[in-house]
Amino acid sequence: MARYHIETYGCTANRGESREIERALRDAGHERVGGAESADVAILNTCTVVEKTERNMLRRAAELGQRVPELIVTGCMALAQGEEFEDAGVDARVLGWDAVPEAVRNGECPTPAATGTGGTGGTDNGNATEPILDGVIGILPIARGCMSDCSYCITKRATGRIDSPPIEENVEKARALVHAGAKELRVTGQDTGVYGWEEGERKLHELLDRICAIDGDFRVRVGMANPKGVHGIREELAQVFAANEKLYDFLHAPVQSGSDEVLGAMRRQHQVEEFREVIETFDAYLDHWTLATDFIVGFPTETDADHERSLALLEATRPEKINVTRFSKRPGTDAADMKGLGGTLKKERSKELTDAKMDAVGAAHEAMVGTDREVLAVEEGTGESVKCYDEAYRQVIVQNAPAHGIEPGDFADVEITSHNTVYAFGEPV
Repeated sequence: MARYHIETYGCTANRGESREIERALRDAGHERVGGAESADVAILNTCTVVEKTERNMLRRAAELGQRVPELIVTGCMALAQGEEFEDAGVDARVLGWDAVPEAVRNGECPTPAATGTGGTGGTDNGNATEPILDGVIGILPIARGCMSDCSYCITKRATGRIDSPPIEENVEKARALVHAGAKELRVTGQDTGVYGWEEGERKLHELLDRICAIDGDFRVRVGMANPKGVHGIREELAQVFAANEKLYDFLHAPVQSGSDEVLGAMRRQHQVEEFREVIETFDAYLDHWTLATDFIVGFPTETDADHERSLALLEATRPEKINVTRFSKRPGTDAADMKGLGGTLKKERSKELTDAKMDAVGAAHEAMVGTDREVLAVEEGTGESVKCYDEAYRQVIVQNAPAHGIEPGDFADVEITSHNTVYAFGEPV
């Protein structure tokens, strides 16, 4: 878990994006602090409306970069003039809004939030697996902890080993969220794939089948599941996905590296071939589905050959959602004692992997153009747009939503008209 400080400049749209970033960070268990001095990472959401503003952004970025271990710059100036920060000597990661939460997570497992507002939950009772209703999105942490012992991860110290409530308890929480108005249930945990493992039997597929049997018109998104946990139930899990239309055909399985040697040093438990076998199984059961994965770039033991293996794995598997994170040391972890790679080398490798990522993601969205999709509107976007998701959890933006009578919670049929690399645009039909 990280302590973060965020500063936002510019228009209402920027403030809205910062709220989205903070919601994702909160859901992952990160803690906001009042000032940069006590933060592990600072996030600067920038504006670039006039030259004076640009100078102010560069000056503020330089100040923050000297006060925090890590600086992330996002927002309009980051997207339009990201090279300006490097040219000014600012040591920062320049990212789009959507990439910020995963970058802060640093490859670690998420930590379900303990409290929430509205609907179900919302009391500060210390229970870290209480559900949250946020608009039409129901956040359902199904367990706490994991079975991994990753050498770079500090989250394990806060959460411990997997502790899975009974299936019936989680089903009742899901039912309560649906009755309270949830249209999208987000099943979360440090590692959803090992749900029930402490009792000797992984039960994620059983739980999802039961949740999908709840009366109502809603969708279910499964949160991060490490490849090792999924691998042991890949057939059963793929069958449940194929049998239930309520389940988004989407799997987030973070491989982290294409090198078995690096995975061993990370203590990731799985090997590359197991990751590939998970993909092959889902391919066999599902015609169209979305694979999301993560790569950590620049782990201390990573060689040039290891990096090339990661690039080759990305090219071979073509995930549609990819989080690329430069390794940074977490205090108290075993990896923190390893001799690290240079920042320039990590930056170069990150750029190579990010370029390959954008090529894969852009191609996936380009293939959507001209097709018709049923989407679920889940939250308001910028201006008068709404963010929607299709059956494989690909993001589709519908603009001028009020004119089309579409608001969060509505299902709609749309034609995909264009894309912006990381998401598509749809026109109601």
